[in-house]
Formats: sequence, structure tokens, C-alpha cells
Amino acid sequence: MIRINLLPHRQIRRAERQRQFTLMIVAAAVAAAVIVFLGQTFIVAETDSQNSRNARLNEAIVKLDKQIEEIKQLKDKIQEVLERKQVVENLQSNRSQAVVILDELTRQLPEGMYLSSIKQQGPTITLEGIADTNARVATLVRNLSGSQWLESPALVEIKAIQVNNLKANNFILTVKLKVQKPPESGSTATKGKDKKA
Repeated sequence: MIRINLLPHRQIRRAERQRQFTLMIVAAAVAAAVIVFLGQTFIVAETDSQNSRNARLNEAIVKLDKQIEEIKQLKDKIQEVLERKQVVENLQSNRSQAVVILDELTRQLPEGMYLSSIKQQGPTITLEGIADTNARVATLVRNLSGSQWLESPALVEIKAIQVNNLKANNFILTVKLKVQKPPESGSTATKGKDKKA
């Protein structure tokens, strides 16, 4: 019977397996290093891309903030212009108001009395004057109640005084301006339609 020594063959095979195992470990380590490197490179690239997007967004936000501030300033200017326009329109509409009020007061003032002071504060007019009797003051209040331009007359004070050794009554009353309605554009529009028809 022949005996064969397989010991060197086993040692060679074990060494071969050891070498393959070492190569596999090295290959796995290299593959892991490559994967980690690629992952890190991808993450850095994505982070840089996101940072650049954030920078662009921040720039856009700054521009929008400036535009919003400009819009706000424009709105403020528009509001100021509208307020000035309203003041001018009020002045335009009230330009002849003083003349109309004085004319109305002279028409409503009964004989035997005169006004010594006329003051206006907003829509309220304060009249101060002298009448020879209380009845004249009552007549004035009634006349002002039916006025086209004035309303809500209220007697504030009336007291007896001596004027040139004659008995008279000093009175103070307030009256309000009526809000005048602007002419309706609807009525003119309907008239125009009637004409066309």
C-alpha cells in the first residue's frame, strides 16, 4: 500500500485560501472606501447645490423685500395724493359755501334783530346777535328749521340787556349745515337713454 503525504498540498491550499480571504478583505475595504468617498462626494455636492440655492433664494428675498418697501412707499404716496385730492375737492365744493350761508342767513333773519357774530367750526355755525323781542328769536329758529342749507337750530342762551337805553335780548344759537347731495348721475343716464329711444 502506497502512502501519499498530502500535508504540503493542504498547506498550499490553506495558504491559497488565506490569500484569497486577504484579497477579499482588501477588496471589501477598497470597495467600502470607494463607496464612502462617493457618498461623501455626493453629499458635499448636494450640500453645495443646496447652499447655492439658498443663496439665490436669499438674494431673491432681499430683492422682494426692497420691492415690497417700494410698493409700500408708493401706496403711502398714493394715499397722500388721494387725501390732497379730497381736500382740493372739498375746497372746490365749499368754495361758494360762505356766500351761500351768508345769503341764506340774511333771507331767514326777521326784522327787528341783527347778528353781531357768526362763527363756523366744522358743520356747526354759532350765531350771536341782538333781537328786540323773544318772539323774533323764535321766528329765526323756525325760519332756520325750514332752510334749504341749514338744519337743527338750537338756542344756547338768551338774556335781557340794555342797548341805547332800550330793552333788548342778546341771544346765541347754533345751527348745522345740511349735507348737500351730489346730483345723481343715474337720472341723467336714464334721460340719455330716453332720448336715444
